[in-house]
Amino acid sequence: MRFFAAVVFASSFLMATFSHAASPSEISVDLKLDASDFIIGERVRAVLDIANFSPDVVGIGGKVRVWAGEGENRVLKASYNVNDRVFIEVYRTSDQTQLKKISKGEFVASFAVETGEGQKLEVFLADHYALDVANRYMAKPVLVHGGVRYEGLPRVFDIVEGVQVGGAMQMFSSRRGMQREFSLVYWPRSRGEHLFLRARDTNPSKMWRTTDLGSVLRTTKPEVSVCKDGKVFVLHRHDQDSFVRSEFWSLPNDLEFRGRSLVLDPVTAGTQSVRELYKDSSVKPKENPWWKFW
Repeated sequence: MRFFAAVVFASSFLMATFSHAASPSEISVDLKLDASDFIIGERVRAVLDIANFSPDVVGIGGKVRVWAGEGENRVLKASYNVNDRVFIEVYRTSDQTQLKKISKGEFVASFAVETGEGQKLEVFLADHYALDVANRYMAKPVLVHGGVRYEGLPRVFDIVEGVQVGGAMQMFSSRRGMQREFSLVYWPRSRGEHLFLRARDTNPSKMWRTTDLGSVLRTTKPEVSVCKDGKVFVLHRHDQDSFVRSEFWSLPNDLEFRGRSLVLDPVTAGTQSVRELYKDSSVKPKENPWWKFW
């Protein structure tokens, strides 16, 4: 009888203990990638989606404040001490090797998710893993709360070289033997094709972050120009009527994107100017049959 009573007590204790713990179905973690293919050197942006339907507060970062409202109506809602773990496991699928983390920083910023709420967090996989080899990879989101590991579905993506359509070489007079190679490559993305600028140094060897320059029409060959003062310009056709002009600042220890501007195609710009001229002078185009724009 004593043994039976002890078993009943132990069972009741365990049931009471687990009744207050979050079950696997009460916390979900998901990872969504911006694309299925990324060019070597891209940061590989993803969004971590956490939903919390447990009775606990989920989060990382120690003491975290939760705010309500926006702008002038923003007020402090609550403050929590959260010490869960959030990370992404990345595998190279060709040999099932799990990649080692190369950064010491957290995958996402500090956050706290209350009961019945969710949160989306931005994460850049290439900031934490060496994704500098063309291959197929798999990323799996993981959240550890109360000693329980919650896993999301694995997401597969490819790191590719891209198709090169142009390039240029930069020499540095202050660094003997140092060269920076710029490559313009394109690859399908967002129901079209995008142009990317890749940069790689020699002596010492270093690869810079690849920049997505936006959609491209390959009816006109993109061009990259390197100036003596370190300015780098890329001109590519964005659509039928315009080009995009991207500017970078390239120094021995830095490569900085400065901005982009939209430039009208010379033919399109000429057509619009002539149309405005006829409009202002009340001259009808049909009275000038030699003009070929109409």
